[in-house]
Amino acid sequence: MIVFWLIAAALAAVALAFVLRPLAGRGKAQRLTSGDANVSIYKDQLRELDAELAAGTLSPDDHRRARLELEARLLEDVPAVEVERAPARARRAALAVGIAVPLLAVAVYFVTGTPRALDPREAMPSAAQVEAMVARLAAKLRENPDDADGWRLLGRSYAVMGRFPEAVDAYAKAAQRAPRDAQLLADFADALAMARGQRLAGEPERLIERALEIEPKNLKALALAGTAAYERQDYARAAELWSRMLPLVPPDSEDARTISQNVDEAKKMAGIGAHPGVRGTVRLAPQLKKEVKPDDVVYVFARAVEGPPMPLAVLRATARELPLAFSLNDSMAMAQGLTVSAHPRVVVTARIAKSGGAKAAPGDLEGKSAPVANDAAGVNVLIDSVVR
Repeated sequence: MIVFWLIAAALAAVALAFVLRPLAGRGKAQRLTSGDANVSIYKDQLRELDAELAAGTLSPDDHRRARLELEARLLEDVPAVEVERAPARARRAALAVGIAVPLLAVAVYFVTGTPRALDPREAMPSAAQVEAMVARLAAKLRENPDDADGWRLLGRSYAVMGRFPEAVDAYAKAAQRAPRDAQLLADFADALAMARGQRLAGEPERLIERALEIEPKNLKALALAGTAAYERQDYARAAELWSRMLPLVPPDSEDARTISQNVDEAKKMAGIGAHPGVRGTVRLAPQLKKEVKPDDVVYVFARAVEGPPMPLAVLRATARELPLAFSLNDSMAMAQGLTVSAHPRVVVTARIAKSGGAKAAPGDLEGKSAPVANDAAGVNVLIDSVVR
């Protein structure tokens, strides 16, 4: 909660500086609905919370609590009837006022009011109250189905409640009405992934790609895109996408440190900036093909020519992948200090384990390379013998 209110105070200070110049030269008042201001304020504050969650600086429990508080306040104030929209310049000025006034009121409240009431245990609405407010919003949207912001808010509410299929349905309706909203598409992708077992592959990733086409610097879309790349083991792509988040956060912040750690981890997994290891191809001798089933396990490993007998790096695959391109590097080390880069010359062995075990057994099929440099490329290993 402290983090949330500090963010809110910072937003208030920025808003006050912004609002003075537009308001100074205006001679004609314009009208803005309270619903517009509340939804806009909610969107700004929620983007901050989502960015903190994506960067790892806000725990899921704190994120959920803060979102519930925001939604509780907004859902109570969703208007039933829309009135005349203000011109663009007036909206911006009124939005700034709408942000500044309630946030300054919060600051005053801490001095003159009862801050204890802001404790989550005191201020949090009950589950029944949240359910009722969300139900009211859903009912209003049935009467006014063209309200894209309303559908977006309903989707976020369902997502916070863990009702991801309903969140997906609400986000889909919002996306139909606002197809060029990058933040909406990123939220939609997140909910869809959760509804599909926390997997971003497929339609969620396509939504993320659309979001980045519209807004290449959308923080949540970049975070999700990097996660999707990491899931499919495209670590270099994950590192590149997460690196694009760093200019979007304060350089000395906890966000920046967390993102940098994730980038470093992805680069390590991709072998970027590290020893390349030994690379080549494993093939199966034609005369042994009838002995092999597609699901047979294949182990490819490197051992030092002069050194301990323990493998320095191991790759596991299946026979259906043969011929198999391999790369054995330090990220595959079996024990600390026993790495490919630490031994100048290695032998690469490939074994089809008929028993499924990593240890050689009679009946396994095997092949070895000649001794090669630990950074050799184009190494050929032919599985052409039977272990006796």
